[in-house]
Amino acid sequence: MTNDPRTNMGSPTPEELREQVERSRDELGQTVDALAGKAGITAQATEKTAVAKERAAEKTAAVVDQISVTAHRAAQLVKDTTPDPVLHKAGQVASVARANRKPLLVAGAALVAFQLVRRSRVGR
Repeated sequence: MTNDPRTNMGSPTPEELREQVERSRDELGQTVDALAGKAGITAQATEKTAVAKERAAEKTAAVVDQISVTAHRAAQLVKDTTPDPVLHKAGQVASVARANRKPLLVAGAALVAFQLVRRSRVGR
């Protein structure tokens, strides 16, 4: 069943056995090297993915901090440049809005529905 040469008695010679063992060792070595290479690639990919996740998290945190600082500065600038009577009136409007959320939500939903209907008619 094998392609190995046989002696007249059907069993391989010691030299043939040595060659067969040597071929098997070479094949096994190549297989091990290939598997090690694949494992190395997988480990490298896993490491690169972890590094990329870490960098993305760091950049996200930095951007969030920057946005927070910018928003705070913008709010402070608006507060500093807006006259006191306007600020007072805006505070009153905000208080009324907080106390009457349902009517505002209904009005907002109606406005959104109106805009959607209007946009769908213009698109036709």
